[in-house]
Amino acid sequence: MDDPPAVHYDDEELPARSLSGRVGLGVSIVAFLVALLVLGQVFRPLARGSQFYLIIFLAGTLPLVFLAYRARITGAGRERPTLPDWLLAGLAVVTCLYPVSPLHGGYDGFLDRQGLLEPIDIVLGAVLLILVVEACRRTTGIALPLVCLAFLAYGYYGGLLPQSWPIAHAGLDFAQIVDALYNSGSGFYGTPLDVAATYIVLFTIYGAVLDLSGASRFFVDLSVAAFRKSRSAAGRTAVAAGFLLGTVSGSGTATAVSVGAVTWPLLRRAGYPPEQAGGMLAAAGVGAILSPPTLGAAAFIVAEYLDVSYLTVLGWATIPTLLYYLGILLAVEIDVRRFRVRSIEVPTTSAWRLLLRFGYHFSSLILIVVLLALDVNATRAVVYATLAAFLLSFLDPRARMTPPRVFTALSAGVRGVLPVVAVCAAAGIITATTTKTGLGAQLASLLVAGAQAVTTNPTAVLALTVALAAVALAILGLAVPVTASFIIGWVIIGPALLGLGVPAPAAAMFVFYYSVLSEVTPPTALAAVGASAITGGRTVPTMWQALKYALPAFLVPVAFVLTDSGSDLLAQGSFTGMVWTTAVACLAVLALAVATGGWVPGIGRAGTPSRVLAAAAGLLLLYLEPLTITIGVLALAAAAGWAFFDGKKESPTERG
Repeated sequence: MDDPPAVHYDDEELPARSLSGRVGLGVSIVAFLVALLVLGQVFRPLARGSQFYLIIFLAGTLPLVFLAYRARITGAGRERPTLPDWLLAGLAVVTCLYPVSPLHGGYDGFLDRQGLLEPIDIVLGAVLLILVVEACRRTTGIALPLVCLAFLAYGYYGGLLPQSWPIAHAGLDFAQIVDALYNSGSGFYGTPLDVAATYIVLFTIYGAVLDLSGASRFFVDLSVAAFRKSRSAAGRTAVAAGFLLGTVSGSGTATAVSVGAVTWPLLRRAGYPPEQAGGMLAAAGVGAILSPPTLGAAAFIVAEYLDVSYLTVLGWATIPTLLYYLGILLAVEIDVRRFRVRSIEVPTTSAWRLLLRFGYHFSSLILIVVLLALDVNATRAVVYATLAAFLLSFLDPRARMTPPRVFTALSAGVRGVLPVVAVCAAAGIITATTTKTGLGAQLASLLVAGAQAVTTNPTAVLALTVALAAVALAILGLAVPVTASFIIGWVIIGPALLGLGVPAPAAAMFVFYYSVLSEVTPPTALAAVGASAITGGRTVPTMWQALKYALPAFLVPVAFVLTDSGSDLLAQGSFTGMVWTTAVACLAVLALAVATGGWVPGIGRAGTPSRVLAAAAGLLLLYLEPLTITIGVLALAAAAGWAFFDGKKESPTERG
């Protein structure tokens, strides 16, 4: 099989430098020390409080961004840091540590000057602002820094807008902006960075340990072994491997690339065109951001914003995750028939033998859920799971976590979180500006007012607001990473949905899922870009194929917010209600798969009339009301009937 690519991808980042020699060792040592700080914070928190810890954490990670990521975000660039990179890293250390240094009264004195910063405070805060924006540019590209600058400009110049405008405010001077960012709990050291420095970094460390312990190889081997004799084996293997590997990585692009390196040869031999194979890999990989027990970085922020346990968020995500992968599997089965996919024989160990020998790799994943259910703090749960993965690694002589491998895992875990740190620190610019100016409430009211300008019917207003919100989130996701997209979406769109009576869990998960949708939406679908690099397919067609695979289940979040029954899909209702709504949603996903794939399972090709009827059926079923469900079932039956009678005109081989 083909070797995996050397370049590392992640959902929040551009490819990093491949550092080696003394520089690489130095960066790894600093990252290792940060990992020890993070682990120590779980059991023996620093005495000065959480903001003190965040200052130290940012001082340890922000300088590494300038050493690990190039100034040029296109082209190969230099693999070794340049003199400006070292200078920026040094400035990052100075500006981050200044608040806790003994200068000017130390940390307590710095906090006492909140709202009354001295000139040196303002200068260093402004330097840190520039450094955070630059770090974000290096790791994610230019779009999110431009968004941050737009919010800064609004904060500074918004007072010059006509006060009759809804988005006008009293205006902020530069010192007020720096104070909000540098010396408050809503700026650089706000909730996003807090989540990155506690939950997310621990899960990236856990993923690194699990990967080095041989779990990733086992998950892919198990997927290959499980489906080796089916005509759909190659496609099912890619999807199953994406799901299993995603529970470790929590990264859509990394999962798509890793799975593709192993399964693309199988897909090619089975007869999949490169674009369809790449789309399948990208969609399966993006499921990593949705798959318990790790999910993506934004899921931790959901738990923090709504003040619920992480286990609760996992519960909300379970049924939508199953629906997502159901949609992909249905698309796989349809493509098997559309592209005349061939069955292939893959010589491998049996799935049962693999489970008996290496099934212990599931233990740490199960342990996380069990500990969360026992009300163990999420940070401690993942540390215990990491320890379990470490101990279990000694069952495989090839993957024992020796001291050098432990060092590699801990440092790799911290390096993996660097782009998330940059995004979360930059998100503090957006949240602080929004909080200071009241922009979120104003934009939310404008969104609702836009819907009310079209209709006054409450149900129609909600439906139109949801449609506008979905479009806004999709456009926003084209420019910024998932985590930032969720933060901005929650600040602006969340209040609009809450104001219309949508429950907070449904509103938050709606924003979360539509933020994730950007990973498969042209023209910036990173997962599809990574997958097309593996398959050699054209990038943009691969993006459209990825969207085709993912779209049916991504329409499911609309059901969260439109009706009361939608909460059942978040496991918030009665058992009977959850079973009933899940069954209806499965039928809706089937209808949408028929509409996008152009094939009715068991019948044959679906022409344009059948596809239109199936699309209408899917949308009606997702409304989850008795009348629309009845009409939706009838429409789906009509689509199947139309396809059946059309099939009478085709040969048996055409009907598949």
